[in-house]
Parts: sequence; C-alpha cells; structure tokens
Amino acid sequence: MDIPRFLRSLREGAGPSPAGLQAFAQGLADGSVSDAQAGAFAMAVCLRGLGEAGRVALTTAMRDSGTVMEWSLPGPVLDKHSTGGVGDSVSLLLAPALAACGAYVPMISGRALGHTGGTLDKLEAIPGVKVDLDVMALRRQVEQTRCAIVAANDDIAPADRRLYALRDRTGTVDNLDLITASILSKKLAAGLEGLVLDVKVGSGAFMKTLEDAEALADALVAAAQGAGCRTRALITDMDQPLSTAMGNALEVAEVMETLTATSINLSLWEVTVALGGEALVLGGLAPDAETGDGMIADALESGRAAEYFARMIAAQGGPADFVERWPDRLPSAPVVMEIPSPTAGYVAAMDAEALGHVVHRLGTGRVRAGQRANPSVGLTDLAGIGERVERDEPLGFVHAASESDAERAIQAVQAAYRRFEAEEPPETDLIHARIG
Repeated sequence: MDIPRFLRSLREGAGPSPAGLQAFAQGLADGSVSDAQAGAFAMAVCLRGLGEAGRVALTTAMRDSGTVMEWSLPGPVLDKHSTGGVGDSVSLLLAPALAACGAYVPMISGRALGHTGGTLDKLEAIPGVKVDLDVMALRRQVEQTRCAIVAANDDIAPADRRLYALRDRTGTVDNLDLITASILSKKLAAGLEGLVLDVKVGSGAFMKTLEDAEALADALVAAAQGAGCRTRALITDMDQPLSTAMGNALEVAEVMETLTATSINLSLWEVTVALGGEALVLGGLAPDAETGDGMIADALESGRAAEYFARMIAAQGGPADFVERWPDRLPSAPVVMEIPSPTAGYVAAMDAEALGHVVHRLGTGRVRAGQRANPSVGLTDLAGIGERVERDEPLGFVHAASESDAERAIQAVQAAYRRFEAEEPPETDLIHARIG
C-alpha cells in the first residue's frame, strides 16, 4: 500500500475505499504504518470525515485486523460501553449483574482518555488484578465465571490498540468517526450478540450538547447494526460526576458499597439498571426493558452480582476475599484534605470536565504512554447539583500524594463549582433518550 498517497487522498477529501481502510488497518496492526502516519490519518479524519459508509468500513477493518471471537454458550454474549465520563464506574457493577442474569460478558475496556476515567485503571486498583488476558484466557474465564473485564490485547482489534494510544497525544479524541470505529471494533471483535451503549452528554462528556450526543448515538447504533450486532444506545447525563467519588480505588470503594448494600448511590444505581435492562432485552433474556430493569435490580439487591464480581476478581488474580475485605484491600492516599465551599447556596452547576482534569493531575491519568496511574488519589463526597452547602463547609475531600498536590486540587475544585443559587435548582433527568 502507498501510505503517503492514501493519506494525501484522504486529506484532500477523497472518500477512502473499504479496501484502502482495510489495508491501512492491517498496517496499523503489523507495524508497517508508523506512529506519525497513524497520527496523520487521525487528523485527516478529523478534518475531512468519513461518512456513514466510511465509519462502517473503518470499524470492520479494525475489527478484522485481529482475531474475531466466536462462542458456543448456553446464554447470550452481551456487553456495554460508555463514551466516557467522570465518576462513572457503571461497568464494574453491570458486568457481574448481567452475568447473574444469565448473560456472558467479555467486556473489553479502555484506560483513562483525556479528562475521563478508565475502567481498566479502576480495576487495577484492586491488588493483584490482571487485565491483560490473551484470547484463550479470556475465553476460558468467560466460560467459567460468565464475565471478564480486560484490555484489548494484541489479538483483539490490534489496529485500534495503536490508534487509541495516539489519539490522546494528537488532539483527536473527540472525533465522531474515530470514536465510533474505536468503540465498535473492539466490541465486535469479542463476538457479541448484543451491545448497549451509554452515550454521555454534558460538561463532563466529550459530547457537550444533546444534538452532538444524538449524532454519536445514531452513528454507533447504525454502524453496529450494519455489522450484524443488535445494539441500543441510551443518552445519559454527565453535567456532574455519576458517583460522589472520582479516582480509581475511590470509585471501586463506591462500587463495593453498592454491591454489598453498605451505601447505595442512586444515580449510579439508576444508570446501571437502565443499561442492564436494555442489554437483557437485546439478548433475549427479558421481554421488555421494564422487566430487564427489575432483573438487574434484583441481581444487585440479592447479592448475586457481588458473587459474580468476586469470582471475576479472583479469576483475574485479585484477592479471593475481596468482597468481604475490600476496605482493607484498597490502597489509600497519604494526604486527605477538606475542600471548603467558597460560598453558601445550592449547587446549581459545575464544570465536570474540569473536575476530571483535577483528578488526572492528581495522578489517575497518564502524561505519557505506559505511565502507571496512581490508584489511591482522587476526590470523594462531592456535593451534587441541587445540594445545599454553607460557606466553608466541605464540597468534598481531596485524596493526594502530597500536601502541595492537595492544595492545588482544592483551588481547582472550588473553581469548577461555578454557580450557586439561593433556591434549589430543578432536578435533571439522568436518561435523556433511548436510540435503536
């Protein structure tokens, strides 16, 4: 393949052929395409776009750049993916809940990207947990424990693995074509029968407006269904963190509180149940979303989801007693400081993306590829929209590696809480739309 000619043609606005995209994806996978060329491709796509047919072609090309799994199981193979938000640990709840309802869940997830958190980083906050499973190990674990949350390995969509790592460094994270192909290539390579998508909208999402979120949801659903996978998308609110905690171990702690009924975050619960209900319908395990919602809620309430979570953690190298001993097993930061409110009133608005950057700078993200995330740092007990605070009362707490890091984070969090009102603002819906 003449890669410079292909890139020049794409830059000049010529629609790429499926064969050209297939060859380029293979070049990403086998290394014949350089990082510079991959970055140029990403930028050209941002500038010129691919169109619906091109999105499908790029998705299938990256899917087919490695192994495409096939299954023979007594239940449906289902999965969920989020387009990225802050304080969003739904995957850690939903995978075992779906497994408890009879599904098999080979969840291929990602790391922190931009200001958003990464499911794999959260899972690795649990001591001993390994997320780098090869295809045979993934197959064996799903067959034995019904669920696994893993990284895309060298065999699963290797073209996306290369391109994904470069998008953060080339300023091409929030492009609709690249997001669509990245999400779906990994998911479709896992051999799914049904996929539910959580498309985030708001200040903490990549898509800031409902119009943009709907466009992304439409593109994802159309591309996935065009590739033969039953798919539905929910557009959910991300004008504030979904959890009251942000940070890898801190979000795992909130998940464990929910799984063990110690303390339930209602927003996290509602989104998990809604996504799970739709997934069960796609897999033929529930006749409608309302019934599916009830099944997921029961899996969480009864403790069955916690049992599957425990099996998954043990299978991936974590402590066998993690569900029983999780407060002792998770790492903690050496510095914890209160974040005083700069004013009194009801929280009316916040910059959730700015909060994501605060947590990233504390150490949950990576400045360079391969850098290890700090599992213990982040924010907890964050005041939500509609909550009243008095001046100098805590907006939350910062968990940091040093006092200087904590002090900088406090100032940034105070700035991110950008509006307070005398009267309580109206409630916002967590689920804005359902597509597919």
